[in-house]
Amino acid sequence: MSAERDDDRRSRGASGIGRDDLPDDQRAALRRAVRLEWATLAVLVVTVAAVYAVSGQSQAMKAAWIEDSLSLLPPIAFLVAVRIARTPPSARFPYGRHRAVGIGHLVAAVALLTMGAFLVFDSATGLVTGERPPLGVVEIGGRVVWSGWLMIVVMGLSVIGPFFLGRMKAAPAETLHDKVLYADADMNRADWKTGLATIVGVLGIAVGLWWADAVAALVVSVSIVRDGWSNLRGAIEGLADARPTRFDGTDPHPLVYRIDDLLAGVDWADDHGARVRDQGHVFHVEAFLVPSPGREVTVERLADVRRRLAELSWKIEDVVVTVVPQVHDAHRPC
Repeated sequence: MSAERDDDRRSRGASGIGRDDLPDDQRAALRRAVRLEWATLAVLVVTVAAVYAVSGQSQAMKAAWIEDSLSLLPPIAFLVAVRIARTPPSARFPYGRHRAVGIGHLVAAVALLTMGAFLVFDSATGLVTGERPPLGVVEIGGRVVWSGWLMIVVMGLSVIGPFFLGRMKAAPAETLHDKVLYADADMNRADWKTGLATIVGVLGIAVGLWWADAVAALVVSVSIVRDGWSNLRGAIEGLADARPTRFDGTDPHPLVYRIDDLLAGVDWADDHGARVRDQGHVFHVEAFLVPSPGREVTVERLADVRRRLAELSWKIEDVVVTVVPQVHDAHRPC
């Protein structure tokens, strides 16, 4: 983005909102993310149709088909959330609609957890009941072929797209601080893991290990449930205004500490604190300052702190600075 656009945004006190206000790097990352999600949808539609055509009675193939179908939800949620989040603020939505990103994250997390839970139930049931998946034969070009070979070929091809697409989404997810995109990358990882597990399971059946099919799906499902639960917890915490975390939910976002450091340097204040709200791609900041005895607090001083906070990062989309008699402990970084 040009310096003029930055200056214009700053002159409006970082009250600008929506995709048009993203810096150049984030705008490029967003365009790349959108292209990747459309590519993901195209790959998944073909995969779902192919897996359904050859699934037969295999537990792992059936689970893989359901898993691939659920995988359509995260990219759809991302594309819808991005479109809604760019809507400017209005009287009804004075904070804008950046929360659409958080709602999209919730949708993606529920899809991931549901997929994992289904896999656990379906695979465990197959093992307990001793269900033996019957894999028959099909005739292709006048030749009789074991359907297991078709399954292996289809699953082998189906893991290629998710393997590369999931890795390609990691960079824009970090650049945009986009948890929906990160959850979708998790879903892609689950896709190709499930595909490989399915191949192992079908090969096990080929050598007489009837239980290999269900065991393979069960092993993969544990990892998927863990990722789904982690994403679901992060999505709920985000919508409940918990302290912002990194895009992968592992640690507090470093911007929280940079805000604290800046407020600590305000020479007319004895104490300080802040509440930072993760709105999706951007943060809203409420800064609290306890004036030193005898120091005058003017509008200009408050406006200066607000401007400096807004200049810390493109992610700080809105800032409110106020003076208080004391700072609540909950408003300090851990």
